[in-house]
Amino acid sequence: MLYTIPDYYYEFSCIAGDCPDTCCAGWQIVIDEKSQKKYKKYPGDFGKRLKSSVDWREGVFRQKNKRCAFLNDENLCDIYKNAGPAMLCDTCRKYPRHVEEYEDLREISLSLSCPVVAQMLMNRREPVRFLTKERKIAPEEYEEFDYMLFTKLCDARDVMISILQDRTEDIRTRMAMVIALGHDLQLRVSRGQLFEVDTLLGRYGAEGAVARFEKRCKPYIGASREESDELWCALYALFDELEVLKSDFPAYRRERLGYIELFGSISDAEAICLEQLMVYFIYTYFCGAVYDEQAYGKVKFAVVSTFLIRRLYLGDVRCRQGIDKAAMIEAAYRYAKEVEHSDPNLLRMEELLMQRSEFALENLMRVILCRG
Repeated sequence: MLYTIPDYYYEFSCIAGDCPDTCCAGWQIVIDEKSQKKYKKYPGDFGKRLKSSVDWREGVFRQKNKRCAFLNDENLCDIYKNAGPAMLCDTCRKYPRHVEEYEDLREISLSLSCPVVAQMLMNRREPVRFLTKERKIAPEEYEEFDYMLFTKLCDARDVMISILQDRTEDIRTRMAMVIALGHDLQLRVSRGQLFEVDTLLGRYGAEGAVARFEKRCKPYIGASREESDELWCALYALFDELEVLKSDFPAYRRERLGYIELFGSISDAEAICLEQLMVYFIYTYFCGAVYDEQAYGKVKFAVVSTFLIRRLYLGDVRCRQGIDKAAMIEAAYRYAKEVEHSDPNLLRMEELLMQRSEFALENLMRVILCRG
């Protein structure tokens, strides 16, 4: 079995009660069967509390004011405190680690919803590298796993990440190339023309590809501010279609709806942050298209998520005099917490981006490339 991780994976360390947020509130924490059995057998007064604080039908911890029943006033876990780390369920023990499972591969990431992870990414200047190791574990067999499609998706993702990490080019151009590649790839996947993917990737990765692409993009670069503002309103309205996980999130985003300078120049430091966000979303979700064949939807999600995070932090008062890292970090983990930690939200976001005509490639390109 192969395992892939980002090169910053082992730098993570939980800061527990010093965290500006908590991973134990805002969503239901699912308890694995093995942990449920341990909780049922745990003795004494704390064992009684364990039994009464679990929703056994749903297999989750009960909540009070959307906080886990075991999250104390110091934002620390009473299970850890009273019973030790061995009694934590899989969800609590592994978070913020996130695993995507494929036939003979496990890809592990650190969730952006964790403030520490968001800080690591926003403060990182070096391009992310991905490390793959083999462990002597027999791979699981997956029925109907399309290995050919998966191989092409992996190849396409490599090209996308290479484009995103080419810092000799403007970040807008890099993001536009990636979404265009996702669109062109989807046409071949939908038509069953996987044999054409190698040629497509070769064209996007060839010498002079950026210059040729920029010529094709001139109509979008000249888009008016009014056109882009209209689409921005549609993008921001996507939040209204999603389940609210943190009760204070609607107010947080509404406060950032005032006038924002979304266009103009992007500093080198901000461009690196946008790159890191895009690489994170592409690495984490793109190859999941092997299960639903929606490669373009995954790329749209990555691009839109990156720009919505940018919209959130640019609307923060701390950014009025220049980009503020604290505002960027908060926007990243708040967004991820609302969208990534709800499967219905993830699916709904992708569905809306694929179904609604206002989110067609041409319109998204106008938003990405507008400098007006």
